[in-house]
Amino acid sequence: MLDVTIFGDWLSFAVRWVHVITAIAWIGSSFYFIALDLGLRKVPHLPVGAHGEEWQVHGGGFYHIQKYLVAPENMPDHLVWFKWESYSTWLSGAALMMLIYWAGAELYLIDAAKADLAVWQGIAISAASLTIGWLVYDFLCKSGLGEKPTQLMLLLFVLLVAMGWGYNQIFTGRATMLHLGAFTATIMTANVFFVIMPNQRIVVKDLQAGRTPDPKYGKIAKLRSTHNNYLTLPVIFLMLSTHYPLAFATPYNWLIAALVFLMGVTIRHFFNTMHAGGGMKWWTWGVTVALFLGVMWLSTAPLMQMDYDASEARDLTPREQRFADAAGFDEVQDIVLGRCSMCHTREPGWPGIHRAPKNVLLETGPEIAAAAEQIFLQSGASVAMPPANVTFMEPEERAQIVAWYRAATGGTPVKLAAN
Repeated sequence: MLDVTIFGDWLSFAVRWVHVITAIAWIGSSFYFIALDLGLRKVPHLPVGAHGEEWQVHGGGFYHIQKYLVAPENMPDHLVWFKWESYSTWLSGAALMMLIYWAGAELYLIDAAKADLAVWQGIAISAASLTIGWLVYDFLCKSGLGEKPTQLMLLLFVLLVAMGWGYNQIFTGRATMLHLGAFTATIMTANVFFVIMPNQRIVVKDLQAGRTPDPKYGKIAKLRSTHNNYLTLPVIFLMLSTHYPLAFATPYNWLIAALVFLMGVTIRHFFNTMHAGGGMKWWTWGVTVALFLGVMWLSTAPLMQMDYDASEARDLTPREQRFADAAGFDEVQDIVLGRCSMCHTREPGWPGIHRAPKNVLLETGPEIAAAAEQIFLQSGASVAMPPANVTFMEPEERAQIVAWYRAATGGTPVKLAAN
């Protein structure tokens, strides 16, 4: 019978797989159409209403593409809509957040040293916060700032930085970065669902009814699409950052995120300018490198140690206490201290490791109890840890980890992975 913990881990893996696949599809189509739009050329004898055209070669064939600023004179029989990539990415990402950060709120979401929140309170804040960005951003776009794109982008940047700081006041470092990414991605998907697609439907209906479509709808949609283009790369960084403690496990993670948003602008400016025929703006890469060096410096600032110090004083949650009280805990604690703690410590002793992997500390009994599920998955149900079994964890020791975990959860023993 499949263990609940193992089933949950595979379920999160499957959802993450879907999320990555759909994100590739969305980002790929977004980047392609931005590049296509910027590369259009005005040539003689374009059809009525056509803005420009481009010839492309791919897969052994040639493509002749023309863009209409509003719409063609007649509705084509076959019209492809690009929307499900965005919706599927957001829905799969929301599901992944629920599986990891909501279901595991005590471990991954709430930082009791920052804010003493009940699980339901943390989840409620998590869910409600994702809507705030869209509401404020949408209001700004519909105000007079919609005609001032540079000022609008600056205000959006301020909003994102403020939200990053706010998340860091109550959530763990990992949850801070993940939520800021989800916050931004929600704005992007809402742009597609509430603005870009409805505006396109209005144009199509006008065309079908024989009316001349209003060009303002295309202009509004183009603004939102451009914003999405500049936000894409920072969102990817924020999603990946949860795997790198140097990015999330510092009190300056929100400032790191701010610099990453700026890097998203400089990188996209280079490619957008190039696609528009404006040449190679190599200075943007110099700015990007400078910003990244700033990120590296912030990640190693002395105050980073505050993350570790603050975690020492908190009490065990009921779940963690159950693992600490379970039969076999003392033996497992000795195993972990002997096989794992040389890396998962405040001052790692393994060459080349300067900070505990994934920011997981395994120096004390409470820390081991808090990481029980990962210890079971990584060193009991599988042999992922220690990596390459460099500390020679014995099969009998892995069996003890499994027995301890089962004693705490009341589960049925599983067959151990081959050593």
